[in-house]
Amino acid sequence: MAITDWPVAERPREKLLQRGAKALSDAELLAIFLRTGIPGKTAVDLARDLLTEHGSLRCLLGADQARFCNSRGLGSAKYVQLQAVVEMGRRYLQETLERGDGLGSPDQTRQFLIARLRDLPYEVFGCLFLDNRHRIIRFDELFRGTIDGASVHPREIVRQTLEYNAAAVIFAHNHPSGVAEPSAADRNLTQRLKQALTLIDVRVLDHFVVGDGVATSFAESGLL
Repeated sequence: MAITDWPVAERPREKLLQRGAKALSDAELLAIFLRTGIPGKTAVDLARDLLTEHGSLRCLLGADQARFCNSRGLGSAKYVQLQAVVEMGRRYLQETLERGDGLGSPDQTRQFLIARLRDLPYEVFGCLFLDNRHRIIRFDELFRGTIDGASVHPREIVRQTLEYNAAAVIFAHNHPSGVAEPSAADRNLTQRLKQALTLIDVRVLDHFVVGDGVATSFAESGLL
């Protein structure tokens, strides 16, 4: 049976318009993105099959091009569209933060940093540069690779901080292993950076370690 033959209240598009996107299941949201099914399967049926094949919506969104395009009903065009949607979501989160009145708690940055760093297969060290009212000036990914004292250079962070005329910073880096527990190297690096920035009167407000859907805050953990 085609989706157009379903009761109106059960059709994903109509359901979204009547009840909002939060009322839809993962399969229904994915079906709207897919738009059409394949012979013998509606878009919702295809969406359910894809979620089962990949394990979850997040795994599907994070699949590389080869794995994504190897799934029945998908291809390069859908991969490009989906990557554009995911990136728009990330930019929306960043713009929401940038237009805010200032950061009031670690929870206000956690969602953005998880979305930005969680699914990367390599380590990235980034920095949120803030003005004197703790509003975001910019987020930069500064270093890639294994994050340790040798690969993150305090002088570069000081240079960028001065360039943006930032009054405070929040550091963030990801652990591709999924474990968001700060290591001894993470703690030592944070203290080195804090000492360097103290010399130019810039506060380090926090350092987040992003894992598999979670982010550990140094400030909340008493590590600053």
